[in-house]
Amino acid sequence: MNICLLNDSFPPVIDGVANTVLNYGRVLTDEIGAQVIVGTPRYPGTDYTGYPYKVVAYPSLDTTRLTAGYRTGYLLSVREIAEMSEFGPDIIHTHCPAASTLMARILQYETGAPVVFTYHTKFDQDIAKAVGNGFLKKETLKMLVSNISACDEVWVVSEGAGENLKSLGYQGEYRVMVNGVDFARGKASAEEVKEVTKGYDLPGNAPVFLFVGRLMEYKGIPIILEAMKRLHESGMDYRMVFVGSGDYEPTMKEKVSEYGIGEKVIFTGPIRDRNELRAIYTRCDLFLFPSTYDTNGIVVREAAACGLASVLIKNSCAAEGITHARNGYMIDENGESMAALLSEICKDMDKVHLVGDNAMNEIYISWSESVNNAYRRYEEIREEAKDGTLLKRRRQKSDLLIETAGEVTEKFKKLMDLPGRIREELLSEDEWIIRRKE
Repeated sequence: MNICLLNDSFPPVIDGVANTVLNYGRVLTDEIGAQVIVGTPRYPGTDYTGYPYKVVAYPSLDTTRLTAGYRTGYLLSVREIAEMSEFGPDIIHTHCPAASTLMARILQYETGAPVVFTYHTKFDQDIAKAVGNGFLKKETLKMLVSNISACDEVWVVSEGAGENLKSLGYQGEYRVMVNGVDFARGKASAEEVKEVTKGYDLPGNAPVFLFVGRLMEYKGIPIILEAMKRLHESGMDYRMVFVGSGDYEPTMKEKVSEYGIGEKVIFTGPIRDRNELRAIYTRCDLFLFPSTYDTNGIVVREAAACGLASVLIKNSCAAEGITHARNGYMIDENGESMAALLSEICKDMDKVHLVGDNAMNEIYISWSESVNNAYRRYEEIREEAKDGTLLKRRRQKSDLLIETAGEVTEKFKKLMDLPGRIREELLSEDEWIIRRKE
């Protein structure tokens, strides 16, 4: 099949959803043999060649200050829409509810291909950070839910993510499709671990705890710091390793100093080399992830791939599929609860490592397995679209906008089909757009 993947983040921006699109593209192309095209907003100065598939980078607006580093795609990018339309997608899979899904709907108008949307992130929290909790948030949520409701099928990365989507006003059905990880199952070699960690103070007789991700307050990091403070006050020796960077990092370092735990806490900064990161996971004893923000927590599966159990908040999305003291650990959402658990379970590190092995064998899923599951569903959706059994979506208020954009794209494609000399004599692209608006 021809698969069109759309997302608002893609390298040079790297986040969990961009990582998902990269792995979808890689597995679909290299393992399954599908034809893939990726559409994403253009970041100035970025080279989009060198991928095993075509990347169509369309014009974007600089919204980095408002959206924590992200640019927003320009909806009426008719040249790029025409290019993706001519690719002839069988499935359009969008991973962001804003510009990418509007682009997907225009492409659907052009091609008739079904649109799949995956809900990765609790975007109500992201919107609140950008515009507050007032009228703008309410109206933005209504627009995004309407946009999602216009898709033919909605996927979520966990049941908790689906419930969050429902709480925002979405009334349709959804299907849970779990994301994978790009680590192979198994630990890094002892030689790799020694080489990667040689610059860190990691004594063999003290438990080593790990956090990997953006250093943001909403990831539950204050809970970790409070727990480390309590363990230090109890006289316990340990090391706490933070891998990543983020806005909360300066505050974290202030608290580490204030709590007097500077010798026990290590900030590595971002580690982009996946082999190095795998070695860090392998060296540590427990992964601490007290986040109620994340809808799936790929890092929990990365840790499991390396035989590392996670400490998670009860009933959080990241805790789905975890059985306490079997393949992970559950705590209440506070530092006291985390400190009490760590103090108790670290009395028997062999048991902790056994729980990590269980996590490796029971909750790990590779990107190959995840994307192959998605591809099988793509095939079913294509057949349902052909025989007319695909669930018909409700018409949305924004459909008129989509249809108008589709008509503009059609006119542009006809113009581009004219011989070059005639087209140039007829009018410039800018003049054409102005006249079309008039």
